[in-house]
Amino acid sequence: MTALGAGRTAPRGLGVRVAEDVLYAVGLPVLAVGLWAVWSTRSANRFLVGPRPLLDAFRQTWIGPAFVDDVLPSVYRLLAGLFASIMLGVAAGVLIGRFRPLREILEPLLEFFRAIPPPVLIPVAMLLLGITDTMKVVVIVSGAIWPILLNTIEGVRATDSVMLETADSYRISRWERVWLLILPAASPRIMTGVRQALSVALILMVISEMFASSAGLGYRIAYFQRNYLIAEMWSGILLLGLLGVLLAVAFGVVERRVLRWYHGMREVTRA
Repeated sequence: MTALGAGRTAPRGLGVRVAEDVLYAVGLPVLAVGLWAVWSTRSANRFLVGPRPLLDAFRQTWIGPAFVDDVLPSVYRLLAGLFASIMLGVAAGVLIGRFRPLREILEPLLEFFRAIPPPVLIPVAMLLLGITDTMKVVVIVSGAIWPILLNTIEGVRATDSVMLETADSYRISRWERVWLLILPAASPRIMTGVRQALSVALILMVISEMFASSAGLGYRIAYFQRNYLIAEMWSGILLLGLLGVLLAVAFGVVERRVLRWYHGMREVTRA
């Protein structure tokens, strides 16, 4: 009877935990929207838009030609900048992290360029590359590459020296050592850098489109603000938030697959 009773109560406990997780995930947003709706109805500020007008503006503005003309090009530039940042950051990070003399030579230069705010490079990029998609991607890369590069360098430096010496003793080639040992060992730090780069790339995507541009999310938000289309402006901000959440969820799925061995090892260590 005891075993049977325990078997019956186990699913109920799982259901309670799922309900609690859903409540925690949904409860605060629902409460925030409710307070926002009450505040907007009692406030006389014309720049404060309620949930219903915002949703109406969102549907009328972004569900239609604007999705193809503005949203998709912005997402393309964002993904292109992220991909280029990952490729360049990981490649340069492995090279710099593996060779100490190169790291010591480049460290002052890296610190100098990292200290330059990427938005101030937009006029320079416009002069050199013109007002093109390439210019916007370069601006995204100029800021998103740094978290990936620096985390890759630290991850490569932290590779277990015993494992490297073992690879030397077995005469493993340099390419195999990088691909099978160094990159997996540094992958947790690399993924941390990519997660940080996501938010930076999203910010720079918007900023790059606000300068001398005729399309894109950043351009549309600035256009709505200059023409006092307040509900449409807030709808663009809402779309950016949803895009950021979607990127975070997609990255979480990729991270769990890439670092499946790492999370499994941590669970074993905790047990």
